[in-house]
Amino acid sequence: MRDPGTGMLTSMRTRPGSLLAMLFATLFATMLLGCSAQRQPVASAPAAADSAVILPINSAALHARIADGSAKATLVNVWATWCPPCREEFPAMVAVARRHQNEGLRLLLVSGDFGDQLTPTRRFLEANGARDTSYFKDEADMAFINGVHPAWSGALPATFLYDAHGRLLDFWEGGADSARFERAVTNALNAKGPPS
Repeated sequence: MRDPGTGMLTSMRTRPGSLLAMLFATLFATMLLGCSAQRQPVASAPAAADSAVILPINSAALHARIADGSAKATLVNVWATWCPPCREEFPAMVAVARRHQNEGLRLLLVSGDFGDQLTPTRRFLEANGARDTSYFKDEADMAFINGVHPAWSGALPATFLYDAHGRLLDFWEGGADSARFERAVTNALNAKGPPS
């Protein structure tokens, strides 16, 4: 469940308040976000041939992708179309990732939007020049949050930088500007590997 005020992914058991308050929050978020409470299969929103590809991913598969050795450093950003700070930082993040792609940087984008919201997610990616394969979270919120990193509160956006071996080098919650991305990416690309 998402808290529309903070952009945090939360579970029902961690939210204070009565069942009525949780029901109201869910209904409000559904109206605000235009989401249905029921997830739809990925096949319900097929991509056009020239559209961004968005695949489901869970935390274990994400870590396997990060540590597959095909990049010198991997920048992972968990974001959502309904999250204002995510939308604000997105162009700067994509620009920095493009600038460093030839140096071995890989960008993995993971949307917190529901699977039935892939059409607006795809439009947002395309509008921001992110046509590479992206992912959407396909795991219960708390399982995904804890599986990605236990220090992550679930706040969005969340950014993680890993070395080629899948070792976490940097992590922050909340929006960042171009200078913050540039500094973190440069440090990750210049990081030494783990000791032998």
